[in-house]
Amino acid sequence: MLEKKHLEFREKVRAFALEKIEPAAAALDLEQRFPDEHMQPLTEMGLLSMLIPEKYGGKPTDTVTYSIAVEEISRVCGSTGIMLAAHNSLGTFPILYFGTEEQRQKYLPRAARGELIAFGLSEPDAGSDAGGTKTHAHREGDYWVVNGSKCWITSATRAFATIAVARTSDDPQDKHITSFIFERDWEGYSVGKKENKLGLRGSDTAFLHFDDMKVPQANLLGKVGEGFKQMLITLDGGRISIGAMALGLAQGAFDCALRYAAKRVQFGKPIAHFQAIGHTLADMATEIEAARLMIYEASAMKDAGVPFSRQSAMCKLYASEVGTRTAAKAITVLGSIGYNTGVYPVERIWRDVKLCEIGEGTSEIQRLVIARDLLKSLEKVG
Repeated sequence: MLEKKHLEFREKVRAFALEKIEPAAAALDLEQRFPDEHMQPLTEMGLLSMLIPEKYGGKPTDTVTYSIAVEEISRVCGSTGIMLAAHNSLGTFPILYFGTEEQRQKYLPRAARGELIAFGLSEPDAGSDAGGTKTHAHREGDYWVVNGSKCWITSATRAFATIAVARTSDDPQDKHITSFIFERDWEGYSVGKKENKLGLRGSDTAFLHFDDMKVPQANLLGKVGEGFKQMLITLDGGRISIGAMALGLAQGAFDCALRYAAKRVQFGKPIAHFQAIGHTLADMATEIEAARLMIYEASAMKDAGVPFSRQSAMCKLYASEVGTRTAAKAITVLGSIGYNTGVYPVERIWRDVKLCEIGEGTSEIQRLVIARDLLKSLEKVG
């Protein structure tokens, strides 16, 4: 059961999303345009600084509240939802959790003011196998010289900084990687073309390229060789936010399907009164509610400081697949008009939500994480 503060926050952010975010959602998708008009309102609402302490200019909340924010923004616009989730969970979190005080003071106030931070883990040859990272950094005095590329980077052309990992060993068999904070205006840092994606077309996604880029020692994030561990910890929290994003998209599709079925008359009555449609709506609502409870449980566990890796993988896996099923069913409920672009949002949601089964670990990787944790728990029992 949510606390009163969470219910009140949901009402507040829902009203904000309907007023400020929803009116531009269709245009962002159609024009493949970054939501520039949303940045100031999101910043003023504190939604871009939900993990940042007040002393760095943030408006910190608990994880349950943060999940509700991602859910409600994604409910009306997936492109804005993923930008919000990536900036908070993947951009600001590593600096807060692994960074030095100097790094926090340098980067977090800018992030709190709405300047975006990106996250670079995936590479052309290192997706699910992050240990296959080929971007390389070698030490030269007070600098690290970095060469390589990162792909599928959310907010790539807008971010002023990127959290990224590189191999810091010359041994190709050494899988240890190290985290750094890269800045966009450095020589050797370049951004590729914006990707033409199936969905989330208002989200800015591109490659990053590093060509003999000199990174100051002060921008080393944590210790040498600890990057993989840091990324796993970061992704545990990030998966909750992707689950919340999928949940919001599912809810948005269901909202549309329910309203349409209640007013669309065939054979003399609304189609919602026909058993096939009614049962479809009932299944959709049940799965959405189950996903919501899983996400809030994982969020509460994170807030309580207890291990939540299995729960974050479970809620991300379930919510993302529920999102895809719900969007597909919503199109079926609407029929031909649901299949058309720009009339109702269900086809856009269907395109948007598919990414949730891929980003921050595919569904197959989530099942692998869950299975491994189950076996570990069995070993502890003996």
